[in-house]
Amino acid sequence: MSVLFDAGPRLQPDEYRLLRELINRFCGMELGPDTTFLFERRLRERVRELGLSDFTQYYHHLLYHPAARAELEAAVDALVTNETYFFREEYQLRAFSAEILPALHARLAAEGRRHLTIWSAGCSTGEEAYTIAILVAESGLFEGWDVRVFGNDISRRVLATARRAVYGPSSFRAMPAVHARHFERVPGGLEVVPHVRAMCHFGHFNLLDRDKSALIGRANVVFCRNVLIYFDDAARRQVIDTFYERLAPGGYLLLGHSESLLNATTAFELVHLATDMVYRRPLGTEGAR
Repeated sequence: MSVLFDAGPRLQPDEYRLLRELINRFCGMELGPDTTFLFERRLRERVRELGLSDFTQYYHHLLYHPAARAELEAAVDALVTNETYFFREEYQLRAFSAEILPALHARLAAEGRRHLTIWSAGCSTGEEAYTIAILVAESGLFEGWDVRVFGNDISRRVLATARRAVYGPSSFRAMPAVHARHFERVPGGLEVVPHVRAMCHFGHFNLLDRDKSALIGRANVVFCRNVLIYFDDAARRQVIDTFYERLAPGGYLLLGHSESLLNATTAFELVHLATDMVYRRPLGTEGAR
């Protein structure tokens, strides 16, 4: 068993350096020297599938082959752990439902705006986007409004799962039973019901691609949870700047519990809610940076 597991080319130090630098330039992913074994194990299958003999040939493929960009996406997909499920980080979702949504509804209604846009950045297989849509629907505040939950990811594979909207048991391990009415049993698992799916839209792009992110328009909330941990400092700042640009003044940024904007930017204000701390683009900052 161990012989089969170890079969294939070995990753040499110079190959690792070249490959991780190339991947970093492509998507900002930071890979330290302690990830060598994981890097070799996960990309070895890509080398074999392409019929290449070693990682040097794979590096040249990523540089010069006509399908190099698609293979870069496949490499990143292999390296990232797409771990997600419905109603993840419940304390933050409680703050979103109990405080953020009512505050947004009151302000937007007062301004005569009846549209709400929420961006799930790095949405993986879609559970987060559908969770957000369920909470918006259950709030009852936005009936008759134009509500759009947009999810993006660099992986086409996970986006295909998100669009299919059918999930197995592991995706529901943290979901309270009260939300079960938003799913229907189908072959292969539970499918998100049509009225929730209609709110959610998914797109393929890299978070470092500002032109693509502009297609989202202005968002009222950005969820980016457990994504920034993969980026180096420069890429992290660039993505945070993009979030600031995409958020409407008064819009909220929700990060994962282990992430913060400390030492990254002073543009956002920290907001203390009952069950969480979130970031907000200050009101009156249209055009300001």
